[in-house]
Amino acid sequence: MCSSIVEPRTGLQRWLVGRVGPVTAIAIAQLFGTALWFSANSTAPDLMRLWQASAADIGWLTSAVQLGFIFGTLAISLSGAADQFHASRIFVFSALLGAAFNLGFAWLSTGLATGALFRFGVGVCLAGIYPMGMKLIVGWAPDRTGSALAQLVAMLTLGTALPHALRVISTGLPWQWIITASSVLAAVGAGVIHVLGDGARAQTNAPVGRSGGPAAVLGAFRNRAFRAATLGYFGHMWELYTLWTAVPLLIAHTALATRFPRIGVSGMAFCVIGAGAIGSLVGGMLSRTLGSARVALGALAISGLCGLTFALAWRVLPPVAMVVLLVVWGASVVADSPQFSALAARACPPAWVGGALAIQNSIGFAITVASIAATTALLERIGLDAIWLLVPGPVLGVSAFLWTSRRETSKA
Repeated sequence: MCSSIVEPRTGLQRWLVGRVGPVTAIAIAQLFGTALWFSANSTAPDLMRLWQASAADIGWLTSAVQLGFIFGTLAISLSGAADQFHASRIFVFSALLGAAFNLGFAWLSTGLATGALFRFGVGVCLAGIYPMGMKLIVGWAPDRTGSALAQLVAMLTLGTALPHALRVISTGLPWQWIITASSVLAAVGAGVIHVLGDGARAQTNAPVGRSGGPAAVLGAFRNRAFRAATLGYFGHMWELYTLWTAVPLLIAHTALATRFPRIGVSGMAFCVIGAGAIGSLVGGMLSRTLGSARVALGALAISGLCGLTFALAWRVLPPVAMVVLLVVWGASVVADSPQFSALAARACPPAWVGGALAIQNSIGFAITVASIAATTALLERIGLDAIWLLVPGPVLGVSAFLWTSRRETSKA
């Protein structure tokens, strides 16, 4: 029986493990690494002006990242790389290469076409950051995956919101410097993981040179518990990244931007998206007593209710009520994510965790491409009524999870 903690090999690693804690260190690295994800969205007004781009065009820049992420997660899962190589090494390489692609977007892109190519490269690299961050968590904290993954997703959420904060701080600076700052943060995150390394469980159960391969990874879907968690996760993904993409547009198209001019669109977008970090942490704490399944379903139901309320009442809600609604929506829309991932990780053999989570991410992010494209296109045509498109995701996610789980219970 292996220990869940690796004996630190260097002074820096001893400091990270003993003083900071491995979960906190991974979460910080995830925060910095995922700052690459929405760095382009934080500069949307500049890009729309310089490249004569529409809101739908900015949506396609986001979709380019998602497509790259899908390609990358498929590659590392089906090739077996996610479980054949140490997660820390994949994370470090991906974060550094992603930072380089992000710099290329800032300083070398000349329009939407070249910009989308660089953003696609960023997305490929994020496939080695997000799923490998989850695998690192499983390796370092195998006995508390729900709460530990909640901390990780909280940092992912802050990483997503971080470019909007950088936009507020660096008012007046060229947009390229905001993108560059995201690349610097990703490089720092790579350094943290390089020092920390992998946990004992990852090193024992997924040694270098052994892998389950495509059949093993895809075989995880034969497990009903894994399938139930994944179907719930798919419903969650239909809503999550589209909301994050649309938040600045929702704020700009309501009275909020004029009602709170000092905060501005970027400041409010940071608050709404960043609320998800609090939601994830609260969900992680609740999962210790309520269990991951109840927390995941509860958060998904609340976010679906928020989406329905916005779609029905955005014309009549006063500004303060609108702010409260958006913050609650931002907090709940991501709180279910770590719990679905924890349920999926527990349901499959430890040696397949990396590949199984990567393929789950890959399909989930394929769903986001369709959702982002459809919603941003409709926002151009019919305005905020396009948010009706987000409502089916939570409804189908909750229904699919409950139906699959009950079938498993009835068979047992």
